[in-house]
Amino acid sequence: MKNFKVALDWTANTNHSGFYVAKEKGWYADQGLKVELLTPDADNYMVTPAKKVELGLADVALCPFESVISYNTKSKPFEAVAISAIFREDISAIAVLENSGIDRPKALDGKLYASYKARYEDHIVSQMIKNDGGEGSLQLAYPDKLGIWETLLSGTYDATWIFTNWEGAHAKAKGVKLRLFKMADYGIPYGYSPVLMADKECVAKNEDLFKKFLAATKAGFLYAQNHPDFAVASLKAFISENDRGIDLLQSQLMTNPFYGNETNWGILEQDEVKRFINWLHDNGLEKASLEYHSLVYSGLL
Repeated sequence: MKNFKVALDWTANTNHSGFYVAKEKGWYADQGLKVELLTPDADNYMVTPAKKVELGLADVALCPFESVISYNTKSKPFEAVAISAIFREDISAIAVLENSGIDRPKALDGKLYASYKARYEDHIVSQMIKNDGGEGSLQLAYPDKLGIWETLLSGTYDATWIFTNWEGAHAKAKGVKLRLFKMADYGIPYGYSPVLMADKECVAKNEDLFKKFLAATKAGFLYAQNHPDFAVASLKAFISENDRGIDLLQSQLMTNPFYGNETNWGILEQDEVKRFINWLHDNGLEKASLEYHSLVYSGLL
């Protein structure tokens, strides 16, 4: 049995259901894999999931596609590649409290934004504000990543980036009303988030291993889509204490339509990737010239 470590991007949630279903069903074991799911609360995000791949502490990491670009273009590049996506469409948004008086992105000018400190994040949010007619003059704060959501709920900060199917469900469970600003509504293309990132050299040397992992993972996500009750039961024991009040079934049902299907699950469409890369270039967020094939490892699905 081959050990295989997956560094998740957050504490267990419905973005991860397919991994937990595949483990519960024994589909990883059927492929000769002993899969370990690492969550960032184990080290309070001291080492990011993507960094764990670079350091050889994990075989794959769940992270935004921006991280793949960032690792390829930093001062000492690391050949990171996306081997699959989780969602076909963007289910994230910039969130503010409904009673905040912030009724559109340009009203975020001068407001406090709780950032995850991702390389392009602050610039993307600023550009969204500009695209809505504002100046993009956010005040930025960088609280502990795992506590960012609570800073919005408490009113410590005015806005942050969330997954609507998870933090949105969390807000509903607490009776908190949010106002959401979707990137696509303000001219910003989908950059695929999250993706499964891996070391390009490692994948090239072990294609069969990664194909087996993705086959079981794909089966897990499609099973979760068609059997939401089983997905929730597989996930429930791993939910963090802070998330116990969430209606997991409701969250799973919100998530399911975005996984895709047997034909397209996991695929990063070339035109979509190019559109996002071009957008980064056109808005001065990335100077390096990058191609789809250098960022996406195709043919494993």
